Amino acid sequence: MTDEHVDAIHEEANGPETKAQPGWKCDDMQSKIATVGVIVVGAALLEVGLIPGMIVGLAAAMAPKYAPKLADSMRPAFRSIVRGAYKFGRKAREAAAEAQEQVQDIVAEVHAESTQGPTTTPNA
Repeated sequence: MTDEHVDAIHEEANGPETKAQPGWKCDDMQSKIATVGVIVVGAALLEVGLIPGMIVGLAAAMAPKYAPKLADSMRPAFRSIVRGAYKFGRKAREAAAEAQEQVQDIVAEVHAESTQGPTTTPNA
């Protein structure tokens, strides 16, 4: 029997839709997780330095699916972070201006003392 004859018999018995397709079909999440786990363990056995690259690749592969949802959910947090950074910047500018004013006052006092000349204190 040839392979073509066996395929023809198989097609007649089961119909054309059950004919084996080339490649893997992996629809369930457990199979995907197991496959990724095996690959990560294999990479760890070969070279531990490959794992960060694999994580980045996985994130890049998942980004188109989850990034829009993540962006929408992160918008309020991002706004509050920007608002806090803006307020912190304003407070930092105020503190810097206050410190600059104090330094200028001290410099002015030192300059005034140096222009008056030395003062003598009476000995008692």
